[in-house]
Amino acid sequence: MAAGELAPERRRRLLEVAAREFAARGYEHASLNAIIHTCGMSKSSFYHYMGSKAALFDTVVREATGALARRLRVPAPRELAGPHFWDRVTALLNDVLAAADREQWYAEAGKLFYLPDVPDGQGTVLREVLRSIHTWLTQALAVGRECGAVRDDLPASLQAALVGDVLQCLDRWSLQHLRESPAAVRADLMRAQIEVLHRLLAPSPRAAQPTGGTEQGAEP
Repeated sequence: MAAGELAPERRRRLLEVAAREFAARGYEHASLNAIIHTCGMSKSSFYHYMGSKAALFDTVVREATGALARRLRVPAPRELAGPHFWDRVTALLNDVLAAADREQWYAEAGKLFYLPDVPDGQGTVLREVLRSIHTWLTQALAVGRECGAVRDDLPASLQAALVGDVLQCLDRWSLQHLRESPAAVRADLMRAQIEVLHRLLAPSPRAAQPTGGTEQGAEP
């Protein structure tokens, strides 16, 4: 836990440099000396303000995800209900992808969720963020099922697990590769990813058709 407070601009610089170092080298191999040197800090100043490597990692995750959530204004799941469910989900996903595309700090912090050596103890900030995301996703899917925007022919727990895995796959790939493409191609890829989710979750047109026999007068 931090023992003091840095000036806002120095704090933001420290977190951005740390996010880049953790994302590039992993948690275990990230060099505190490199982070401290790049930020022009002394070791004593770093330990005074941040305390430890684990505290720095937690602070990067907490502040990056918090800043992104405030920038996006993530809707409560119940706000998605109704005929505009997919419009609202699409707008949110577009905003998430665009924010990571525009601001490198969000992209670098996002990569921290996929590090193989990341601390994942019960009390870590990263674990808490993942738990919050899972809760929101599960509730959003429940709202979509209730209003007919999401298919309900799978068990809810299986559907949430499936969608969570697909979202992680899309997110991980985007964080690693999206910036390699020109802006127009990135926009097309964002639309294609959203369409993947829509095809995965939207009810089949056949599901809305009546079943149980042929229409009167039709051939058997």
